[in-house]
Amino acid sequence: MKLVTAIVKPFKLDDIREALSDLGVNGITITEVKGFGRQKGHTEMYRGAEYVVDFLPKIKIEIACTDDMVEQIINAIIDTANTGKIGDGKIFITSLDSVIRIRTGEIDQAAL
Repeated sequence: MKLVTAIVKPFKLDDIREALSDLGVNGITITEVKGFGRQKGHTEMYRGAEYVVDFLPKIKIEIACTDDMVEQIINAIIDTANTGKIGDGKIFITSLDSVIRIRTGEIDQAAL
């Protein structure tokens, strides 16, 4: 089992959710986060004063899935989130040792 974590631009969330739903992904976790990568933030004007925005708003999507779904999920996120511009985001894949559904006590793939 794997945990796929994607950091993407906020306006891409609905498209990504729809693409994942089309794949049969039935559970995702969404978190509003802030950060920066190569973008290093940007400057903005507010009431005539220029200020630096160091951390940019992003969306963190987490999906626990079986090993055989990882490539499909990654491809769906890449195809949907890609704008071709800096700041499109990143995808991280980590191994899950175990998953337990609290309500039923189901373990691993049955808990997904």
